[in-house]
Amino acid sequence: MSMSTGSRGGPSHDINVTPLIDVMLVLIIIFMVIQPLHPSGLKALVPQPNHEKNNQPQDNRTIVVQVLDGNVVKINDQTVTWETLGAQLNAIYKTRAQKVMFVKGDDDIPFTMIARAIDTAKGVDPSIMVGILTPKMEAGN
Repeated sequence: MSMSTGSRGGPSHDINVTPLIDVMLVLIIIFMVIQPLHPSGLKALVPQPNHEKNNQPQDNRTIVVQVLDGNVVKINDQTVTWETLGAQLNAIYKTRAQKVMFVKGDDDIPFTMIARAIDTAKGVDPSIMVGILTPKMEAGN
């Protein structure tokens, strides 16, 4: 590299930004190439609300485990105990190909109770996909 001389014959105090721009363009190209082409994330399955209010029998493909205040556990509105929860889930999922479960809890219970229900389901079959229901999801918002 050479230094340009000014009109007075001395060195110039201007910064040569051409190498800086070259380096920045190379970095931009590198970061564009290493970015993934498709976004990756978690799959979210949310049960859709039933808008029909008729008295037809409900399809029992959706399993909802409710953890209520007072240490009460329900599977699709059927009360079970914590000790029999694993056996009930095993009986439900041993013949199913679609292994999806939703966990719904009261507002006042600690999250450890929800985690216990999820842990019990994963102990039965690790391939069970677990979703968490919130009151906002149930309202359809």
